[in-house]
Amino acid sequence: MNICLNEKIFDILSEVVSEENVSAYVIGGYIRDCILKRDHPEKDIDVVVLGDGIKIARKVALKLNPHVKVSVFRNFGTAMFRFNEYDIEFVGARKESYNKRSRKPVVEKGTLEEDQERRDFTINALAVSLNRKTYGAFLDPFGGLNDIEKKIIRTPCDPNKTFSDDPLRMLRAIRFACQLRFKIEEKTFSSIISNANRIKIVSPERITAELNKILLSEQPSHGFILLEKSGLLRLILPELDNLKGVDKKEGKAHKDNFHHSLKVLDNISKHTDNLWLRWAALLHDIAKPLTKKYTPGSGWSFHGHEYIGSKMIPEIFRKLKLPLNEKMKYVRKLVDLHLRPITLSQETVTDSAIRRLLFEAGDDIDDLMMLCEADITSKNEAKKTRHLENFKLVRNKLKEIEEKDALRRFQPPVDGAEIMATFGIKPGKEVGIIKNAIREAILDGIIPNQHDAARKLMIEKGKDLGLTPVLNQADRHKNPE
Repeated sequence: MNICLNEKIFDILSEVVSEENVSAYVIGGYIRDCILKRDHPEKDIDVVVLGDGIKIARKVALKLNPHVKVSVFRNFGTAMFRFNEYDIEFVGARKESYNKRSRKPVVEKGTLEEDQERRDFTINALAVSLNRKTYGAFLDPFGGLNDIEKKIIRTPCDPNKTFSDDPLRMLRAIRFACQLRFKIEEKTFSSIISNANRIKIVSPERITAELNKILLSEQPSHGFILLEKSGLLRLILPELDNLKGVDKKEGKAHKDNFHHSLKVLDNISKHTDNLWLRWAALLHDIAKPLTKKYTPGSGWSFHGHEYIGSKMIPEIFRKLKLPLNEKMKYVRKLVDLHLRPITLSQETVTDSAIRRLLFEAGDDIDDLMMLCEADITSKNEAKKTRHLENFKLVRNKLKEIEEKDALRRFQPPVDGAEIMATFGIKPGKEVGIIKNAIREAILDGIIPNQHDAARKLMIEKGKDLGLTPVLNQADRHKNPE
């Protein structure tokens, strides 16, 4: 396994542990990804030391660079530092025991075998020796290499104990299955189903970290299907779980909105690694269960689901401890607007409608269009082709209007300060009425997006409101009383 130790850092590690006459091993994800030859391998290097891991960490850091800062966590007997692109963590070999109400372990010194046994999955329990005498020796007590070859996720010991001790491992199993395109071994998956309710003791932050990794995988739908089958989805994201199923009346049925949403997510994932755009794709139809209605003769409808869905986004983000800043607003905006380009593609596209879409979407218009194109999941190829052709027309019109009217980063040519100065008024409803009139006139194409035209309209609207422009000092010299 020397092939996995071809970075300079391992020569230094080997030198230090040999000088200190201790045994140490690289273990876990770094070895797994090396064997798999992943394009984007793990950048965390875990080193297990049969002895004082903190002491070895400090000596290695000093030899690498005296300025490397070592972070020490004495409660867990661990230390870590960053070197180049790697985060290197050192820990003394240990065994763990758990309280039923917490996923935080009680840690004791242990053997290498006990340390490997506490690992979540066999593919993460592989170890390679760093000591000069046994350098590169490969230790695989639980058949992890065989599981890699068979593409299986399996726990080293009883899965019920593994998942009950640390329920986050259930999400990690699904995340690895999704990222690596592995299958979760039957006994292991049955244990996830049995222990699903234990996920309630895991913090939202840790849950969301795993969800984000699933979302960023090549085919995220695989992970969400496993979450649904395991029973975890209804506990961590019930709004998405509620999309499942198909109702049928008078021979008319609607599509399964859960699987449709996953298809949209996979579609968009082929074109972007933008995590927040992927969240928007996953949640774009989140309000359909709340807006579902059957009308005899017409069939099923979900009127207003885009608006209601956008209103749901802040609470979903709050519950999952996702950021409530511009990222949340971005997802909310895309959910709110995701039907607009579709509607435009099905009717005669007016300049006014395009201006309004550009104004509301702003710099996110390209992402919105990508979402709308991903939303075409029809199995009817002729229908799909027709929609995509129509979207090309919308895109061309967007480009044409943007070049002409510069509405993507729209700022009113006349702002509130100028309105107040012109009429000598204080902030109030008149200012809002005039600003709104100018904006609407620009969006409707009545006036160009230019200052002189906007100021002229401002004077006209002011007069309608009984306002008279106040002469400034320069005007008084030109027009003495």
